[in-house]
Amino acid sequence: MPAFSTISHVSFSVRDADKTARWWKDVFGLEQVGAIEGDTWRAVLLGLTPHIAIEFQEHQANQGEEFDPTRTGFDHMGLRVDSREELDRWQAHFERIGVEHTPVVEKDYGGGPTHVLTFKDPDRIQFEMFYWEHHP
Repeated sequence: MPAFSTISHVSFSVRDADKTARWWKDVFGLEQVGAIEGDTWRAVLLGLTPHIAIEFQEHQANQGEEFDPTRTGFDHMGLRVDSREELDRWQAHFERIGVEHTPVVEKDYGGGPTHVLTFKDPDRIQFEMFYWEHHP
């Protein structure tokens, strides 16, 4: 079977690529690594990790609706942190700068306790930060 080495990028359809990219820059300190212009769309790419980009695509056909995780397609993306304390620091950061989020909660996802902090971007796309001591 052929193989791939890693994820190159994760792409999200958004209402305003510049606004969403600016939010991710402000909240996470990410740097822009590229921009693409198509005939009916444009995209801004930010470096999520040294090897993975997060891309925000703005399509002319976008009708301006908010994200809905109950529709077929994308539900959420989880970002892993290395300690429960790191989640608490993210929660405090979100509170300082006004990011919509839940408090850190403990869930049992089948492999022991998992601590989760959920947040939403300007299009209300849901993301999670989580700490799971036994994460593979």
